[in-house]
Amino acid sequence: MSRIAGRFARVEPQRRVRQLVLGLLSDLPRKNCWTIAEWAGERTPDGMQHLLGRAKWDADQVRDDVRGYVVEHLHDDQAVLVVDETGDVKKGTGTVGVQRQYTGTAGRIENAQVAVYLVYAGRRGHAAVDRELYVPRSWTSDSDCCRAAGLGEGFATKPELAARMVARFLDAGHRAAWVAGDEVYGGNPTLRTALEERGAGYVLAMACSHEVTTGAGKFRADALAKKVPKRAWQKLSAGDGAKGHRFYDWAAIDLVDPRPGSRQLLIRRNRSTGELAHYRCYSPAPVPLTTLVRVAGSRWRMEEFFQSGKGLAALDEHQVRRYPSWSRWVTLAMLAHAFLAVVRADEHARHPAPDALIPLTCNEIQRLFITLVVQPVHHAIPRLGWSDWRRRHQARSQTSHYRRQAAQV
Repeated sequence: MSRIAGRFARVEPQRRVRQLVLGLLSDLPRKNCWTIAEWAGERTPDGMQHLLGRAKWDADQVRDDVRGYVVEHLHDDQAVLVVDETGDVKKGTGTVGVQRQYTGTAGRIENAQVAVYLVYAGRRGHAAVDRELYVPRSWTSDSDCCRAAGLGEGFATKPELAARMVARFLDAGHRAAWVAGDEVYGGNPTLRTALEERGAGYVLAMACSHEVTTGAGKFRADALAKKVPKRAWQKLSAGDGAKGHRFYDWAAIDLVDPRPGSRQLLIRRNRSTGELAHYRCYSPAPVPLTTLVRVAGSRWRMEEFFQSGKGLAALDEHQVRRYPSWSRWVTLAMLAHAFLAVVRADEHARHPAPDALIPLTCNEIQRLFITLVVQPVHHAIPRLGWSDWRRRHQARSQTSHYRRQAAQV
């Protein structure tokens, strides 16, 4: 917390942001301004809501602090920047960026809010270092809605948001050898060109219909995969999973391009089902197949971040409507998750687990940290006061609802 303390001009928000981050790490079944304020021993949620909505502090500056914290403790010369989006299903239409759109969280089109994240993935661990809210055209074309939601910039596609975050990371003086992402990003030539101009290698997934140029001409990716001889496939692990190594068959085909650098089409084949996945690869200098496979496998780190970030640090439990509040909540959730990732990395390095135990996980570190270090002792009086506050608030809401209902009759 001392890293971000200088971003707050007064001691009150410094103390309150500490309580909010601890609340995000707590074992509360639901985490929002109300539940965290009660958990922290405050009399009402007003202070927490003020911290997220009206207090004077810059979430982007705190984001920069989180990025520096992650890179310092999880530094890896061969780190991969993984970019991907996630959706949070929402009710109503008032929350910033919400519309009916596809989200992988639900696996279908839902009323949802979508955000793009950038994760720093190294051998010691992984954590998010940046975030951007995807704001659909239905919002950016309505200046009144944007103004009310605290939005300033116009429409940007998900690949444009990804390029913006990677540029911020590199412009801050940090280095990452590779960038990985799914088809949304691999199919965007502008993003690929931007990465090449920055000297960043990439392994980006692409659709089977994507066309690439080889020495023999231009082909669809799936057509080239059928031409790969049996001897060209290699069984390699894409990294450790929950049930062991993720073994697939892999093959790479050199691509032709007049620009400098090495380019390949990477093909992954499921050893059980035969299902294929295709990746477009670039590196400033030629690299072995094992390196491309390692980078492609780093994409799973993003799924792990979404799972632990939402499950342990309440990344998706914000109940806020305006953009400034959203950016503040998710930035502090990123900080909470980064803390767990850093402690995990340090524990693995300093205190290797005995053979009878698995190494400490982020989940276990959270339980131990909250139980042994942070667990506050609450007295009965604040608890009773919260009961009164909730009932009073509910009474006001009920009265207001009845008045609106009567006015419509």
